[in-house]
Amino acid sequence: MDLQQQYDRIFQYCVSRISSRETAEDITQETFLRFYEHPEYQGSGHEIQYLYTIARNLCIDNYKKPQEEPLPDDLPEEASDEPDWIDRFALRAILDALPAEERELIVLRYVSGLSVTEIAKILGVSWFNANRRIKRILKKMRQEFEKEGME
Repeated sequence: MDLQQQYDRIFQYCVSRISSRETAEDITQETFLRFYEHPEYQGSGHEIQYLYTIARNLCIDNYKKPQEEPLPDDLPEEASDEPDWIDRFALRAILDALPAEERELIVLRYVSGLSVTEIAKILGVSWFNANRRIKRILKKMRQEFEKEGME
């Protein structure tokens, strides 16, 4: 297991869940500290699932603290970039509007790059359930994107 690659993926997962880079950095570090506190997690063949489960639980604990971060204001000024940043802005708004559980599935699958099997293990559901939920969320997102006239 490449720890640097996993560290970066866990960090990106946390950033997408809580929208605060500083807090995500703290949670990522805490995730790895807790992982290494339990030697039984290492060498089990399930290291990735353990890391994401720990990170997920820490992010959930962070949700209990009320905090809200606005979308970043650092949008490109060049007109040639307009379609790209408009699409990214619309996609971010659609993601932010999803319930936390749905957003988490999309982040695990497409930001963290986990397989449906890995996601199912992390969430404690069947592969079929995880796959069906992801497809339903993608369909809902596509409909929202089309409603916004972006596709």
